[in-house]
Amino acid sequence: MTPLSRDALARMVALHLPEEGFVNLGIGAPTHVADYLPAGSGVILHSENGILNVGPKPAAGEEDWDLINAGKMPISLRTGGSYFDSSLSFAMMRGGHLDVAVLGAFQVSKDGDLANWTTGDNGSPPGIGGAIDLAVGAKSIWVMMDHTTKDGRSRIVERCGYPLTARRVVTRIFTSLAIIDVTEGGLAVWALLDGLTIQALRDRTEAPLHVAGEVRTIKQDGSVA
Repeated sequence: MTPLSRDALARMVALHLPEEGFVNLGIGAPTHVADYLPAGSGVILHSENGILNVGPKPAAGEEDWDLINAGKMPISLRTGGSYFDSSLSFAMMRGGHLDVAVLGAFQVSKDGDLANWTTGDNGSPPGIGGAIDLAVGAKSIWVMMDHTTKDGRSRIVERCGYPLTARRVVTRIFTSLAIIDVTEGGLAVWALLDGLTIQALRDRTEAPLHVAGEVRTIKQDGSVA
């Protein structure tokens, strides 16, 4: 059983975004979601640095380094796209105008607590960025991340060990092994990677998991049956 690749995980998230929704993609792994939006979805992607209707990354050699996302990676702009300053961008983020924010995370707790800001421990400058504004402003917070750390520790935990970005804000978790909803009754497994059992997922997850209804199957390309 091979966990989903970064591209397959991005495709899985892209396939579940609400049609014609306004969606922010956080810095890092979430930016790859832009490359896999289904044609005709009507999703409008927002970038924190002041762009609406972000498109996929350009082909090699066609990058315009004046056109970048919040992670300073080159992007394209879809028809009807627009630019604006940070004050307007953050007003969109804080004002409840985004349907979904897709964020990376170091940890998510069983209650939906989010820990995703860099403390500087990995050598990068510390800073919470715009995640705190998204966490309290977007209508839904989705997290996409590897299910475990490189040394096998669960990223879905009973209680976050890292400083929190926000409490009880995450509604859905997309990992390299599963899709898990954060509900009032706890963490509910919605879909599971093909070839993985519920018990094997529980063995890789610190927080308790339960099954509510039929569990769907995640294929290696990120599609869900």
